[in-house]
Amino acid sequence: MKIGIIGTGAIGGTIAKKMIDADHQVKVTNRGGFDELEKKANDFGAIPVSLIDVVKDVDVVILSIPTSAISDLPKNLFEECRQDLIIVDTSNYYPFRDGEIEELKAGKIESEWVSEQIGRPVIKAFNNLLAESLAHGNEKIAMAISGNDNNAKKIVSDLIKDAGFDFVDAGILSNSWRHQPGTPAYCRELNASELKEALENADQKTAPQIRDNAISDLMKFTTQPTHEEIVAYNRNLFA
Repeated sequence: MKIGIIGTGAIGGTIAKKMIDADHQVKVTNRGGFDELEKKANDFGAIPVSLIDVVKDVDVVILSIPTSAISDLPKNLFEECRQDLIIVDTSNYYPFRDGEIEELKAGKIESEWVSEQIGRPVIKAFNNLLAESLAHGNEKIAMAISGNDNNAKKIVSDLIKDAGFDFVDAGILSNSWRHQPGTPAYCRELNASELKEALENADQKTAPQIRDNAISDLMKFTTQPTHEEIVAYNRNLFA
């Protein structure tokens, strides 16, 4: 499968490596200079291209950039792309990083907002695990996936399996809030059964406050918290 990835950070870069290891053809781009992009792409085994070219002649585009950067994408980026192009949103909204986005602050579902910004349907996936979990996890850990196109979800679910993980279908895109930050499904390394229960137990009203409190708590660590400490913290939030 031909995949274009926008963003080569911790999540985007890891997904690129996983997809290449699974014999997919991967193009990548980022906001840095081309020399930096080329170096990263060579490390992954991917093809470095421009933003315009990363969405051309591919089956799937994966958006792996901060939420605040979504609205900076060209409004016509996907204008000439095939109609059945699958676009995957991996982003998570964090006001301390992304600033105040009024619609999201008012409770709009993150991936529905992303879809509106780019003018295309999206599938929400690859967002409920830490980058370290994504890099070193296994098939006992499940990812959540939401979207309105069942065929697109099937293809993305296969990519999740190619990355070495199990998956749980969380339903239509309007359900994707159930695996946003501040919910029991987020960054806790759950198996499929546990993840299904976590999705059911999510509380949309309390999630933003839990998210912000969690960031505040983690910032109080005197040293950078380890991956294990962050997972343990998130597990304890909903113990």
